[in-house]
Amino acid sequence: MADTKQVDEGTGAGTGRAAAREERRVARLAKRIGSFARAHGGAEGQVAYIGQRGARIVLVGEDGGWGDLVAPSYALARQAAEKAGITVHDAFDGALAAKVRTGPYEWSRMAGIQLGGARNG
Repeated sequence: MADTKQVDEGTGAGTGRAAAREERRVARLAKRIGSFARAHGGAEGQVAYIGQRGARIVLVGEDGGWGDLVAPSYALARQAAEKAGITVHDAFDGALAAKVRTGPYEWSRMAGIQLGGARNG
């Protein structure tokens, strides 16, 4: 019988690589969040769990522009938002939603779907 060696999962080499990979993911997300914030005069956000897919980071700029990113987990999304230095809200409430400015594309898209009008795309 061959000798076997038990490796504690918390201290194995694979754990270090996984942690490094997560740090890189957080850094990439934070960089994208920071870029959005700079382009829109600052930003606030909200993180929402979206199931196995991970978490959605909804960003709202000071100028009313908005966008979103998907992170592989809720924890990584929160870490990225905090690393980027934006305010993170617990919910996408009325105060945050009131800052969002939509344009003609969004209105025609919403009306087209709801009223049976032409679809965009």
